[in-house]
Amino acid sequence: AVVVVTPTAYHRDIVIAAAKAGKHILCEKPMAMNAQECEEMIQAAEENHVKLQVGFMRRFDASFVRAKELLDSGAVGDLVLVKSLTRGPSIPKPWMYDIHKSNGPLAEVNSHDIDTMRWFSGSEFQTVYALAGNYRCGDARQDFPDFYDNVILNARFANGVLGCLDGAQGVRYGYDARVEILGTKGSIMLGDLQDKTTVVYTMDGGKTADVVQSWMHLFREAYLNEDISFVKAVREDGPVLVTGRDGLMAVRVVNAGNQSIVTGNVVEL
Repeated sequence: AVVVVTPTAYHRDIVIAAAKAGKHILCEKPMAMNAQECEEMIQAAEENHVKLQVGFMRRFDASFVRAKELLDSGAVGDLVLVKSLTRGPSIPKPWMYDIHKSNGPLAEVNSHDIDTMRWFSGSEFQTVYALAGNYRCGDARQDFPDFYDNVILNARFANGVLGCLDGAQGVRYGYDARVEILGTKGSIMLGDLQDKTTVVYTMDGGKTADVVQSWMHLFREAYLNEDISFVKAVREDGPVLVTGRDGLMAVRVVNAGNQSIVTGNVVEL
């Protein structure tokens, strides 16, 4: 098997080459630059009878899985709204400044939120409206005026459910990943910026606690479960749990969101 972790612009060619070589593929998100590339990757995997799994590891995180179970059981009534937030601490790599090569933070950071919203809603994105700006990366403004490090995206799904995405890069204060699921009879909250439950109180009235520093730490078990699931699908010739189509649909939303940022319009999918 082959695991693809290169920058997004190279995913298509590597995945197609691997498929033609008869290798099963675990491809990191974002799957590709556009829907056509995704479709070509899916076709190559099908024609060469290999597995193609996309790296949306949050679907393998115990808290996310439990939230999905509760939602599907009707614990909070009918679903109304999914709000998903991811803010990364690190400044983007220089190649990410070029939206035409990276598709921007909507792809690099918020592909996970897009997939989470789609998974929880049980439906496809119907309309999106996004706003963005560059607030932290001053060195990118001159050469890459369309780069953004902060984005909000509002959406409506085909089944009427509403969605709200909040994304950022370079926040520095920690790795922040949270979800709120609002139903007609309650809500489900996922994630916490605080790492561990230890809190320190001092004589001067201060209060400190550790925060989550990295996605590698927060989702460590989810990545392991993702790999185990992929290997199991290969060994037992079973279906992968996150498919090429899941990757394709997220890329479509990324492209629509970037179009909305540029045009200022609501974009229909």
